[in-house]
Amino acid sequence: MLIALSLAAGIGMRAPSPPDEPRFVLAARAMAGSGQWLLPHRGTELYAEKPPVFMWLQLASRALLRDWDIAFLVPSLLASLLTLWLTWDLGRRLWGRPVGRHAALALFCTIQFGLMAKRAQIDMVLVAMTTVSLWAMVRHLLLGPDRRCLLLAGFAAGLGTVTKGVGFLPLLVVIPWLLVRLRDPGRRPGGAAWQWTLVPAGFLAGAGVWLLPLGIALLRPHGAELDAYAREILLRQTGTRYLDSWHHLKPGWYYAQVILTLWLPGSLLLPKMVPAWARRTRRGDARHILLLGWVLLVLVFFSATPGKREVYILPALPAVCIAAAPLLGGMLRMRYARLALQGYVGAVGVVAVVLGAVLLFEPAWLASSLAGRDLDHDAVHALGAWMLGLGAGLAWMLDANARRPGRATVLATCLIWIVYGAGFMPALDPFASSSRLMGQVYQRIGPAAQLGLVDWREQNFLQAPRTPVDFGFKVPVAEQWRRASAWAEAAPAQRWILANAKTLPGCVDHAAVVEAGQSNRNTWVLVPGAAVEACQPRAFPIN
Repeated sequence: MLIALSLAAGIGMRAPSPPDEPRFVLAARAMAGSGQWLLPHRGTELYAEKPPVFMWLQLASRALLRDWDIAFLVPSLLASLLTLWLTWDLGRRLWGRPVGRHAALALFCTIQFGLMAKRAQIDMVLVAMTTVSLWAMVRHLLLGPDRRCLLLAGFAAGLGTVTKGVGFLPLLVVIPWLLVRLRDPGRRPGGAAWQWTLVPAGFLAGAGVWLLPLGIALLRPHGAELDAYAREILLRQTGTRYLDSWHHLKPGWYYAQVILTLWLPGSLLLPKMVPAWARRTRRGDARHILLLGWVLLVLVFFSATPGKREVYILPALPAVCIAAAPLLGGMLRMRYARLALQGYVGAVGVVAVVLGAVLLFEPAWLASSLAGRDLDHDAVHALGAWMLGLGAGLAWMLDANARRPGRATVLATCLIWIVYGAGFMPALDPFASSSRLMGQVYQRIGPAAQLGLVDWREQNFLQAPRTPVDFGFKVPVAEQWRRASAWAEAAPAQRWILANAKTLPGCVDHAAVVEAGQSNRNTWVLVPGAAVEACQPRAFPIN
């Protein structure tokens, strides 16, 4: 219960914040307003970077809870709780209840898991789907045969694939299973051969949740916009993005860095864990061979593409925790593990105290980190107070559980996520979500004015008290300015343009421009309609 409460802490206390949350909520809100649920929109443009499944979940949550600030985080919360249960259940089935408990607690304590559980991004929902698929596949292969598990594995993999592309990865667990069969030809084959047809059948059913209505729409008379959307999302955002990534370019060893940092504190135990895994796999333990073999396949798959992000390998984390769980009971009695976990909790506490003191008494020392966020004095002091409280709480927990470092780590993780959700994020919310900026903008232009957006961010549109006008999101900025100036000239006294200051053209009357404020490391300016009259019919070179 404490784990669930810590993951839920802060829901309803903040609005969506970058990088990904505002765009998903913006698309889901547009679906709710228009009734067009098949094709997500970002303003006036189609949003073709991700399928709409996650947005459907947010839309369903909103329909039940009636409040976007609560609803947008609920899919991630439920997905994290489902993932924890599946991790516990598979560990229990393979090794027993104590191991299942250790597996779930290890997953909860991992930094990356908590971060994704408390963010409204697709990745936590994807992890839930891949874990369902892996749970079902391993149950069939090691504890089966079980036809229902095969069907479920295929369905979850298909649904995961139309949620975020790589949902099929759990099906690759058959590769280490074949290695097990080669080493032990007498092992059960995993059911009759015909039963394996249930996997592609389930996969098609899962993927058909989105692909079937999209295919029907493509077969009916439609405009060029739908064809462009289908090409972008089915080809460029999948195969092209994997084979020839155009952003997030990282070296091949990038995921070693991710494991060492974002998989703390468990990564501290890897020097003792890896040799133990090697011994068990050499002895032919099929449970470890399947789990660890699949994890290695996931790492190889994502390391092979030039585009890498830390969240890509998150689906492998539950399997790592399940494979580690049988060893944790003995390892926690080792001096090395006790010191590592105590050092982790103590280090987090020290960092929290130092940062809290700096924010309260010498915030100028962090001027470069705070620059561009437009945090006011109250927000900085609130962050400092929460930091000091966190540091004090961690010190008390470490002292009270000096002989039980595992328990101290779990309680410390609960405290971290409670403070993060109920303290840090609400304090940052007016600035991170752009709600403060957009409130000031609409107060400045007045209740009768209209606002247009140039080179905007999703949070600008989402937090606008009245629906603004946009001139495209991916449209080149110069073209956005051309469209915006024509729009403003039609009613210059009532129309304003909010733009990123670095895109302001030289032909604009700079004396009339009003600085709106800073948000998300950008400076924003308000341009009255009359200030762009001199730009027509010129082009719009960017300074």
